Amino acid sequence: MPDAAAEPGTAAARDAAEAAEEKSAFSHPAVDPDSTAVYGDHPDQVIDFYVPRGAGGPGGAAPVVVVLHGGSWRAPYDRRHVSPFAGFLARRGLAVASVEYRRGADGGDGGDGAEGAGGEGGGAGGPVAGRWPETFDDVAVALDALPALVRQHLPQADARRVVLTGHSAGGHLALWAAARHLLPDDAPWRIDRPAPLRGVVALAPIADFEVADRLDVCGGATRQLLGGEELFAERRPYADPALLLPTGIATTLVQGRADVDVPQAVAEAYADAAAKAGEVVGVTLLEDVGHYPLIDPAADACAVVAEEIAQLAW
Repeated sequence: MPDAAAEPGTAAARDAAEAAEEKSAFSHPAVDPDSTAVYGDHPDQVIDFYVPRGAGGPGGAAPVVVVLHGGSWRAPYDRRHVSPFAGFLARRGLAVASVEYRRGADGGDGGDGAEGAGGEGGGAGGPVAGRWPETFDDVAVALDALPALVRQHLPQADARRVVLTGHSAGGHLALWAAARHLLPDDAPWRIDRPAPLRGVVALAPIADFEVADRLDVCGGATRQLLGGEELFAERRPYADPALLLPTGIATTLVQGRADVDVPQAVAEAYADAAAKAGEVVGVTLLEDVGHYPLIDPAADACAVVAEEIAQLAW
C-alpha cells in the first residue's frame, strides 16, 4: 500500500519534494569564474567574474548581473553553490559578477552582538547568521567598487546597465543594496542618491524581517543577523528592506508557491509594504516550485528567472 504520509499535499510530500529540489540544485559541479578580484583584505572580500557567452539580447555590450548568494548569511554557504547559476546566466549572454561577503562564523562568533543568538544552526558550536556590521559593510563596499572592477575584468560589458539579483538571504541583500539611499542618516552604508541600477530581481528573498521572524525562517536567521533579541528592533531600520521603501528602482520578486524555507508570505509582505509606500513591485509566483529550482540550471524555474533578469537588463 502507498504511504499515506507521502501523498500529495501532505507535509511529508512537501518535505520530500523540497529535498529532491535541493539535491538537484547542489548536484551541478562548480563553475570556475573567468577571473576574480578582491575588494578588501579579508579572504571573503572577493568577486568572481563570468564573461558573457552567446547572444542574449539585441546586441551591443552585455549588461552586468550582480549575484548575491544565499545560505541564511551563514558561513558554510559561499558563492560556489551559485556558480552553476552564474555560469547559466553567462551562457545566456549576460556578464556576471558573483559577490562573496563575510557571513556568520562557526561556534557563535558572528560579529557584534551575534554570539549565542540561538536558532537552527546557531548558538554554541553552530554557525550563526551573518556578521554585524561586516556582512553589510562588504556588500556596500563591493557594489561601490564594482564599476571600476567591471571595466577591468569585463571589458565587453556595459557597466551602466546593472541588475542585482540574489537568492534567499542574497535576495535580502539585493533589496537592501538597492535601498541604501533610504537608510537612516547615521547609517554608514547610506548613499546620497539611488544606485544607478536597471533593476532588482530578488529570488525567494528574506524581504520582510517581521514576517520572517514570526515564521522562524531559516531557524531564526533574521534575529541572529541583527544580533539577537535585544538588538532586533533597534537594528531593523538599518537592515530590513520592508522598512526601506519606496526605492524608485524597478523590482521583481520571483517566488515558488511551494517554498517551505522562505514561504510566499514573506515576499507578499514586502510587496504589500511597497504598495503602501506608493511603489509597484512585480511578483512572479511559480506553481509547484520550492526554494532551490530558482537557482538550478536544470529547472524550468531558472529559465524564468533568467528571463526576468533579461527583461530589466536589456
